[in-house]
Amino acid sequence: MRRDLLSGATVSVLAFDGMAPFELGAVVEVFGLPRPELDVPWYDLRVCAETTEPLRIVGGFTMSARHGLDVFAAADTVIVPGVADVRAEVSPAVVAALRTAHARGARVVSICSGAFALAAAGLLDGREATTHWKYAGLLRTLHPRVRVNPDVLYVDHGDVLTSAGSAAGLDLCLHLVRKDHGAKIANAVARRLVIPPHREGGQAQFIEAQVRDMGEEDDAIARSMAWALANLAEPITVAALAREARMAPRTYIRHFTRRTGTSPIRWIITQRINASLPLLESSTAPVEEVGAAVGFESPATFRHHFTRAVRTSPSAYRKAFHRA
Repeated sequence: MRRDLLSGATVSVLAFDGMAPFELGAVVEVFGLPRPELDVPWYDLRVCAETTEPLRIVGGFTMSARHGLDVFAAADTVIVPGVADVRAEVSPAVVAALRTAHARGARVVSICSGAFALAAAGLLDGREATTHWKYAGLLRTLHPRVRVNPDVLYVDHGDVLTSAGSAAGLDLCLHLVRKDHGAKIANAVARRLVIPPHREGGQAQFIEAQVRDMGEEDDAIARSMAWALANLAEPITVAALAREARMAPRTYIRHFTRRTGTSPIRWIITQRINASLPLLESSTAPVEEVGAAVGFESPATFRHHFTRAVRTSPSAYRKAFHRA
């Protein structure tokens, strides 16, 4: 059994002076809230800090952490939320704790500008990583050995994971739950949080975008997406989606991309892959049948898109996550 699936797997999150509370709250909500209704071993969360002194939190309040950096570095999954100042030197003690955690096999994670702490520890050297799009240029300048990708919501290297802006931290936390417990459990947690289990597109859709009113075209796009989800097993074309939205195909593509940050076909492929995950986890149907059940026209097409998205084959995913 993998270590991250063992009962009582520990997650530590770093609290520090001057931090914003959102990222910390997201980690606590996902990993610290008891979930007996899910009937799986849940996480043991520890909030840690470099000091026992009260920490000043953005918003005008203080908090204290029970655990120190020794506990932080000893967890199975170690999380650094957005740092208070991206230009400030990262504490040598925090850098040492991150290196210690990584050296002993912990899964090291950053949310938003927490990537600057991981970069300071050298954990991102030679790797692709992301952070909030606002800080991507600075991360690239300060740490030129990091291959910064400002367009994605998160990057997963297995042992080191980075996420984009604050809300993308929730995406990454759900991704970790999905890796540890499967799509069904991650979807249940997402429903509790009232958020989608997987968001489409990347950060590009949020970069300096003008705020606009929701119009009739948004309702039409939503209607077509709901229709597609109800008919994933059937052939779905852009023309069919456009008919459901009562738009011309070119107009539909423009509105769809503006709303979701991705193309209609890419979105459909992602939905089909997402729909295949619980089937691979819970059934013994051949991979070919699973692919056909979610609408892929051939086994080869299913394997191609699945491997590209999940970075493993459907058979390997089933071997890792199948529930007897």
